[in-house]
Amino acid sequence: MNILTLSIKQKYFDEILAGKKKQEFREIRPTNAKKYFRYLLNGKEYDEDTLPSEDEESGDIDLVPVKYDAIKFLTGAYSGKRPYAVVEVKDAHIEILCDEAGNDIVYEHNGKEYAAAQIVYDLGKVIEKSDY
Repeated sequence: MNILTLSIKQKYFDEILAGKKKQEFREIRPTNAKKYFRYLLNGKEYDEDTLPSEDEESGDIDLVPVKYDAIKFLTGAYSGKRPYAVVEVKDAHIEILCDEAGNDIVYEHNGKEYAAAQIVYDLGKVIEKSDY
């Protein structure tokens, strides 16, 4: 089982356990992108480090979420044992963020431009939980 581990505020942790919060949103940044998505080019997945240049291989590039079966949500202090819940991931998709005019929001990191994006996880049943 492929499990993503994320920290979460107590309020949202409780909402997930109560079945009120059905989606989890995470901002995709250059520093965490490998955890959330891969590039799809001509039927093959790449991370940013292995993506061929346009000269090496042409084609349309899509973003595909990394497949996780569940998310382990941790809450509480960042020391010792923490309360957690392992929650099923039913689906995931990536949203490119736009400004009020409908244009992609773009920012720069280490001299490269990136589109502002977030990943959305559709949550299912609670598989396991611990109150520690």
